[in-house]
Amino acid sequence: MMKKVLFVVTSCNEKGETKLPTGFNLAEVTHPLEVLENDGIHVDIASIKGGPAPLDGLEDFNDPVIAKYWEDMNFRNKIDNTLKLEDVNVKQYDAIFFAGGHGTMWDFPDTPAVINAIRKIYEDGKIVSAVCHGPAALVNATLTDGSHLISGKKVAAFTNDEEEEVQSTHVVPFLLADALKINGAFHQPAPNWSDNTIVDGRLITGQNPQSAASVGKALSKLLLNK
Repeated sequence: MMKKVLFVVTSCNEKGETKLPTGFNLAEVTHPLEVLENDGIHVDIASIKGGPAPLDGLEDFNDPVIAKYWEDMNFRNKIDNTLKLEDVNVKQYDAIFFAGGHGTMWDFPDTPAVINAIRKIYEDGKIVSAVCHGPAALVNATLTDGSHLISGKKVAAFTNDEEEEVQSTHVVPFLLADALKINGAFHQPAPNWSDNTIVDGRLITGQNPQSAASVGKALSKLLLNK
């Protein structure tokens, strides 16, 4: 039976009070998507609100993977008509993946549908994964017993140094790496813009856009037991 993964992207198109445009990072969707599709894994795309998903405007359309998918009308239709996360039966998926982009910092952490989806997937013995700012979804994710999913687990996520380098330290509502550590995660930073993917059991996380394909590879490996 074909394995299925649910990608989740942000619906937030503004960076809080600054009103600067934001959204999801296209590389962080297309790079793992290519890996999974090449391995015969089916992917659906959901967002917090459903419908058109906003792009963060930082896309490099010279990137061959981005260019390939941007020209693919089936892919464009998926991101223009994303599923609404709270309406999705996540039990039909073998894994969930949270893509990054700064928008996630505003709508991932406290959305009940995010927390519920993570809990259902993980407690069913399936895989939770995220990259860059996508681990914002993990900050407040709790299990049935009330414990934080990330407590005691090694994770990678966008670092404080990377946030400083993109001049967003005082734009984001909180620093992602710090929030993960507060709730018990062992944050594993690498030098800025390094390909850094951490696998801790059924939790897979990556540090930045450069880690997106590696997260896809780790996810595929775990799904297919390669």
